[in-house]
Amino acid sequence: MFSYRHAFHAGNHADVLKHLVLVQLLRYFAQKDAPYWYVDTHAGAGIYALEGDWAGKNAEFETGIARLWTRDDLPGIVAEYVDEVAAFNEDDLLRHYPGSPFIAAQALRERDRLRLFELHPTEIDVLRRNCRQLGREIERHTMIYAADGFEGVKALLPPPTRRGIVLIDPSYEDKRDYTRVLQCLEEGLKRFATGCFAIWYPQVQRLESQQLAGRLARVPGRSWLHVSLTVRKPSGDGLGLYGSGMFIVNPPWVLESALKEIMPWLTGVLAQDAGATFTLESREG
Repeated sequence: MFSYRHAFHAGNHADVLKHLVLVQLLRYFAQKDAPYWYVDTHAGAGIYALEGDWAGKNAEFETGIARLWTRDDLPGIVAEYVDEVAAFNEDDLLRHYPGSPFIAAQALRERDRLRLFELHPTEIDVLRRNCRQLGREIERHTMIYAADGFEGVKALLPPPTRRGIVLIDPSYEDKRDYTRVLQCLEEGLKRFATGCFAIWYPQVQRLESQQLAGRLARVPGRSWLHVSLTVRKPSGDGLGLYGSGMFIVNPPWVLESALKEIMPWLTGVLAQDAGATFTLESREG
């Protein structure tokens, strides 16, 4: 269970979709003066060196964020996402990729709070070390837990502010994660019915992956938005990540229209073959 290290995949097409959506969630919550909490169940290392040994091994970022980096025709919310990544890179050179905790930290206001879970024994040490680089002010508003985020998040809900974003994004290397994601959402909604829950999942040739969005959609009485990005046809050997999805419960009402504008463009730019496509669907609770 501790073999997964996100550094190998930092900045790939799945990160692009996940963080593009996350940036919009954070910006929406910041439109009101009332503070909010950001809770991340699987925080990772926080930020990744794209020139490092791990990220450079497969260079997955080259078919992800790198395809957007030098373009001058970025539409709407894609440009806003790239701006967030650019804030961690100097001289217009793409050297670092911020994970979800660093993107959230960048949006943090005085009364907002970050709550980060990471169970990997090495990764959490790196996360703590990286977070110290964000400065004393952000560090003061951040708590990092060496714990299972699926379980630990329960004790934090509802947040005192009654406003919050919960990102649930395990690696899914353990197939039990698919069921635990659903359980985490159901338990979370019992405690925090108005919370915004964002679930990331991979598109892989596994039945659990293919069924997850449908299982999440059957959670009763909630508004939801589902966006997925497929960048290529599934491979003949049954291996590899060919796309990903974000399933948002209690989404901002403006998010669907924003995604509708950019998903055809984004799919075209990140496409790896003729199998590239996207889905965008929603339900009012």
